[in-house]
This record gives sequence, C-alpha cells and structure tokens, in this order.
Amino acid sequence: MTGTATPEVISVRNVSKKYKDSLALDNVDLTLEGGKIYGLLGRNGAGKTTLMSVLTAQGFQTSGEVRVFGHRPYESDRVLGRICFIRESQKYPDDFTPAQAFKAASMFFAGWDQAFADRMVEEFQLPAKRRIKKLSRGQLSAVGVIIGLASRAEITFFDEPYLGLDAVARQIFYDRLVQDFAEHPRTIVLSSHLIDEVANLLEHVILIDKGRILVDEDAESIRGSAVTVVGPAALVGEFTAGRSVLHRETFASLASVTIDARLSARERAEAGELGLELAPVTLQQLIVRKTMAATGTDLSVGERDSDAELEATK
Repeated sequence: MTGTATPEVISVRNVSKKYKDSLALDNVDLTLEGGKIYGLLGRNGAGKTTLMSVLTAQGFQTSGEVRVFGHRPYESDRVLGRICFIRESQKYPDDFTPAQAFKAASMFFAGWDQAFADRMVEEFQLPAKRRIKKLSRGQLSAVGVIIGLASRAEITFFDEPYLGLDAVARQIFYDRLVQDFAEHPRTIVLSSHLIDEVANLLEHVILIDKGRILVDEDAESIRGSAVTVVGPAALVGEFTAGRSVLHRETFASLASVTIDARLSARERAEAGELGLELAPVTLQQLIVRKTMAATGTDLSVGERDSDAELEATK
C-alpha cells in the first residue's frame, strides 16, 4: 500500500528526554514524510509514548530540536490544529457521551467527517448516547479510533488505543484505516506491539528501544532482510559463518540460525544443495531479534526438549 509522499512534516534532531535519573529518549534523529503510514515499534517503556508526546507538545524534550510542519509544536496553533493524538488511556469528561466527544472533536478538527464517524459507530456497535464512564474498555477504544480516523488530521498518532478491541473490531479498524488513507492520504503513526497484525499496513518502520532508534527503514527494504537457516548444525554453521547472527537455537544435531542478511539467488541455491531449509522471518520476529541483539541479550539457546519447539522457530 503506497500513499503519495510529500516533503517532510516532522523533523527531530538530537532529541533527548530525561526523567530524573532515567533517559527516556537518547539523542533521537528522525524525519517523517507526509502521505505515509509509519509503524513506531518497541517494547513497553522503550520510549514510544514519550516520543509521540514530545511531537504533539504534550511533553517537552530536555534537549534537541523538534519541528512539525516547520514549526515548534509547543503552543502553536499552526501545528496543534493539524495533529490528532489518540492514546491507549485516552481521557474524556466522565459525563460526556461518545456523541458529545465526537461533537467536540468536530469543532477542533477542520477536516472532521461526521458521516464517516456515524458509519464507524454502527460498525463498532457503539452506544453513542451512553456516558463514557459506563463504557467497556473495548467501547472506549472504539471512541478513540473513530476520533482518530474521522478527524482526518494531517498527522494522526495512534498510541495503541485499539488494544481494548476484540479481533473483529481491530480488523474493522485496520480495514477502515487502509480505505480512508487511500482516499485521504496523510501521515499516520501507529504504535503497536501487535506487530504481525499491522505489518501489512506499514510503509515505514521505526524501532525504538531504551530511547534509541534501532531501525528507521522503509518496510519494503526490511522484508526479506533476514532469513532463518535450518538443518544439520555443522552445515548451518558452515553456511552462516561470518554473517551477522540475530538468533541461534540447537536441538541435538540440528540448528536453527537467524541471520541478518539478504541472500542472493546463488546463495539460496547453495543452501539448497547443502540440504538446508531457508525460512522467512516475519516483521515481528525481526523486531524481536534486532531488539535482543542491540540490548546484548543472549542469542544462543541450548538443546531443546522437543522437535516441536524447533519447528516453532521456522
């Protein structure tokens, strides 16, 4: 899926954020273009929410420079009226109903589409006249998702607000996001730990861990950038020698090794001649492996108890 990219809408240069003795963002450099869907990925506490808070002027960097639409976002009407930030724990006045929340949003966002919001209310089966404080977690998540999409803001941040939705409702969200993005391109940043669910939506992947950017690449270039080699341990070792290893598992005389490499046709043929199996690495597996490698987690797993466990790594 491809939007029409426009010049940069967000520029982050040497940004750090400290909380007492904790460094939530560590010298971050980023550039985000218009007309793309970005995935902001990472573990809990990696710095995702802090980064989005800084970009939306709901938090302030300790050092560095942030520009949104060429301006500092803090107290800038030229910026804040063009941004929508939906959090997982989005707060609304307790006495508000969803209908009132949508009305308030319509007055803030110039591109608000009430007809689209109404259709999503029906699809999510949301009780629009029930007080928000009486909504279930899933219903509250639906309110945030609807505001985020119907706002048609030029930059929309979703900080995992869809976690309360069941699988069917999350699929509705993904489908409507894709459909509406195609018709109304803008910049969308999805923060999620459900990486495999959102993988096909993403055009660009940003991986953050311990406040540092580990990956900042187009999704297409990441796909196929790693592969898992499975077979007799000696042959796997020979084939992967000298390559960057992201993960290694052994079972008796068998090994499964994930390498950070894009294999050529010749190399794939060589693996086939050796009787080795080459298994693709999903985006989620790649993100996990790169995070572990960057943090120095032990990548080697000793002998496993069953063939099923080795099979599960493929």
